[in-house]
Amino acid sequence: MNTVSSLFTILGSLGVFLFGMKVMSEAIQKVAGHRLRALMRTMTQNRFLGVFTGLLVTMLIQSSSATTVMVVSFVNAQLLTLVESIGIIMGANLGTTGTFWLVSALGFKFSLSKIALPIIGVGLPLIFFKKAHVRDFGELLIGFGILFLGLSFLKTAVPDIKSHPEVLSFIQHYTDHGIFSVLFFFVVGTILTIVVQSSSVAGAITITMAYKGWIDFPSAAAIILGENVGTTITANLAAIGTSTAAVRSARAHLIFNLIGVIWMLIVFTPFVNMVDALVPGQATDQKNIPIHMALFHTLFNFCNIALLIGFVPQIAKLVKRFVKDKSAEEPHPEKFAYLSSPLPQTGELNLAEAENEIQRMADLTKTMFQGFTDLFENPQSKSKKEIEELKKMEELSDQRALEITTYLLRCSAGQLSETSLTKVTALLRIVAEFEDICDCCYRLTISAERNHRKQYEIPEKARNEVERFAKSILEFMDFYRESLTREVTSKDMKRANELEDEIDSFRKALRKESVVRLQSGGQVKGEILYIDVLNNIEKIGNHSRNILQALRQEA
Repeated sequence: MNTVSSLFTILGSLGVFLFGMKVMSEAIQKVAGHRLRALMRTMTQNRFLGVFTGLLVTMLIQSSSATTVMVVSFVNAQLLTLVESIGIIMGANLGTTGTFWLVSALGFKFSLSKIALPIIGVGLPLIFFKKAHVRDFGELLIGFGILFLGLSFLKTAVPDIKSHPEVLSFIQHYTDHGIFSVLFFFVVGTILTIVVQSSSVAGAITITMAYKGWIDFPSAAAIILGENVGTTITANLAAIGTSTAAVRSARAHLIFNLIGVIWMLIVFTPFVNMVDALVPGQATDQKNIPIHMALFHTLFNFCNIALLIGFVPQIAKLVKRFVKDKSAEEPHPEKFAYLSSPLPQTGELNLAEAENEIQRMADLTKTMFQGFTDLFENPQSKSKKEIEELKKMEELSDQRALEITTYLLRCSAGQLSETSLTKVTALLRIVAEFEDICDCCYRLTISAERNHRKQYEIPEKARNEVERFAKSILEFMDFYRESLTREVTSKDMKRANELEDEIDSFRKALRKESVVRLQSGGQVKGEILYIDVLNNIEKIGNHSRNILQALRQEA
């Protein structure tokens, strides 16, 4: 009964630790999420900046698994290339060592209960403030305190080896066997990380076991190597069912870590001895082991990056040899990258993927409208297949709108800052407006096809006016597409209102001319179709202004 009770106490302690890390990570994203999104976009131009990006993001969100899953989803959405993703993954490996230093330097040097509860006490009143950034900072402090409280519980829950010598006798069967012992504990570390799905939690368990005397420093170092490989499983699971590029990114993470493990196993003993020599105090003293482990973890990942960063293109080529292009993947020129189904606990950063898909949807609206204008002006140049492709784009827009909306709602279900929640609301409205524009373009395509099929008589002057009308819409489309990537100002809104008023006036004037032609004996069906075209074009102008309004409110 004592064993069962101890086991659940350890599991509960780990639960508190993991919950604290989750709260802290989400609070940090609320405080700096928009800056991190900008960082992910702008600081991946080369592998060195990519390493720095991965390092910084992982240190802030305290999860290399979340970072790599996010990278896989970004590659899937074509926000990152394979080479760029490898650089970020390298940085994520180094960034995850921050948790080791946090736990080792603070968690085993101070009375955690004495610092955890005061930190929670300081953070608690802050979460009741009206200002969002103060509340977010309060959550950060509370998460930080809960994390250390969980670690304090874990230290108490794991029995000391002096009180349970039978554990040591069990483990000793697997130590002092040279490379076989290293491989055994490497496997233990891999399995442990796969089971808990967090290298940070696995690291906390390993440090606690070493601190309590269950394992020696070399065994702990071998477990750390296993954790480096085990943490790649999350990203590889996330890549299932995604694009070839995303699968390659996940495999690159695995290959990078495996190469590191292979060369480390060759120099394992001298490397461990070097770390022991660098850290003050002997590793045989249990109180010194946490810092030894943190330095081993950091040096290993740093050396691995230093050795392999010059071979990123070669790693990319190797991955491409292992993961072949899917024969069925023949992307349509307007086919969107699938939004990733698994959402890591990085709601703030996931918005970047949604924003990219919305930009693609904006591009689709222009493609559909240009397709209509080409069909209306030069119907003989369009084949039946091309017309059917234009019609299918409307189905694609409906599917994309549903997927993006669902994705945004899943993001908002996580912990987002008030700024990001406002942004999500604006993006949801924009997606709905884009879907309506695509519906208008579909109706325009149907009208243009019917006009060609029925050979309605529309005067040449009226056709030319439609061409002029369409140019105003295309200008508006370019305007809102460009506005998606920046802040919309009052000057932009003035321009949007001017464009919409111009389009509305244009439509009224052309309708009057059409009515005059009808009164003069013009073809009724042709003029009705012409008026229907004008009405749908004018509706696109209204939706375009609505998009600018949504962007302005979000800003």
